[in-house]
Amino acid sequence: MDESHVSLPQVGGMYFGDKSRKDSLIEHGFRLPTAADNRPLKIPEFQSLVPQMVYVSATPGERELRHLCETTGQELPLGLLHASSGGGAGEADLKKKHPDAESMYDMVQKIEGIAKMELRPTGLLDPEIEVRPTAGQINDLLTEINARVDASERCLVTVMTIKFAEEVAAYLNRMGVKAHHLHSEIDTIERTEIINALRLGHIDVIVGINLLREGLDIPEVSLVAIFDADRQGFLRNERSLLQTIGRAARNQHGKVLLYADGFSPAMEAAIRQTLERRQRQQANNEALGITPRTIVKALPVMGDSVDGLIAGTTTTGGGSKRLIAKKGGRKDGDWAQRLKLGAGSWTAAHDGEKSIENSNSELTYDEPHDLPATLTEDERSDLVNELRDEMEMAAKNLDFEQAARLRDRIHELERWQD
Repeated sequence: MDESHVSLPQVGGMYFGDKSRKDSLIEHGFRLPTAADNRPLKIPEFQSLVPQMVYVSATPGERELRHLCETTGQELPLGLLHASSGGGAGEADLKKKHPDAESMYDMVQKIEGIAKMELRPTGLLDPEIEVRPTAGQINDLLTEINARVDASERCLVTVMTIKFAEEVAAYLNRMGVKAHHLHSEIDTIERTEIINALRLGHIDVIVGINLLREGLDIPEVSLVAIFDADRQGFLRNERSLLQTIGRAARNQHGKVLLYADGFSPAMEAAIRQTLERRQRQQANNEALGITPRTIVKALPVMGDSVDGLIAGTTTTGGGSKRLIAKKGGRKDGDWAQRLKLGAGSWTAAHDGEKSIENSNSELTYDEPHDLPATLTEDERSDLVNELRDEMEMAAKNLDFEQAARLRDRIHELERWQD
């Protein structure tokens, strides 16, 4: 069972999700009661049908570790007493985690029968880790990102909230970095296209929450930054930190920045485990004369069915900005506007010429360029009101350069009115 710390809970989740949906349909008369008979297996039924199981995970969960201890007759660590027995099929000994529970790292060292696969054929090491203070973290991150962008490498930034993810992405865009946020409000197809755009270089930075984890193998990513690394909770527990740190392990220049003003137990365990693995990998490379090299992975192709899905990243001039369409362009370009990717306007062409798939896209503002003398008085008044709304929107998005340009345009029109 691959990624068992996620897959095993899903086995039980399938049954309860199906039951919840069908109970509602049956209750309101949309399905016959017999519809409930066609269901996924419960987790005890699933485990009873599996004679042998190999759990595969970089961060094994408590259920798998307890199942191994029970199968091999080992004493249960305190950190596993709250986990369901029998690989999720039985009951737990405690309702809550024991106050003296060991870390996952300590339990893995203690439990026998765990095969550790730490050495990679490419010689890649686990990434370097630096802990930096939160004071001035945004400017510090911007400096690191610019260095990676100059080297044609990509970056991932993980934060705690959706709002903060959008704010960080917007700030990076204003600073000339091609960034995009990624969170649960973005559809699966759109999420895939954003990740593809990152690999292709149309985006240099993705700012996310808890999506930058299992299965996200991007060789081009050499920097992972984690904000609020010392916070306690699900998003910053030992397993989450290790999974996020692992996103930088596909590049020979992999590096992780932990922004924190202290050390949580989860931080200490994740750092210790990563550094110990790195030392063993480095020793093996030196013994065998292996030079680490970044893995080679075929570049994706932006899907035809979502052509122009991510409109708004451009590469004109020295620094690029992300722009959105207020009007004009295709109807399916509303996605960029709905996500408020930045201030200004973006016109997406039907053939995708100016969408994110084309790294040579150019800016097209929907500002009117009619000479004031050719406009009637009513048209001029309407135009002033429209530009004033755009100016206020730009100022609200902190794009003061665009707001100043619109202000000058308004003054020009008002002079013609006078």
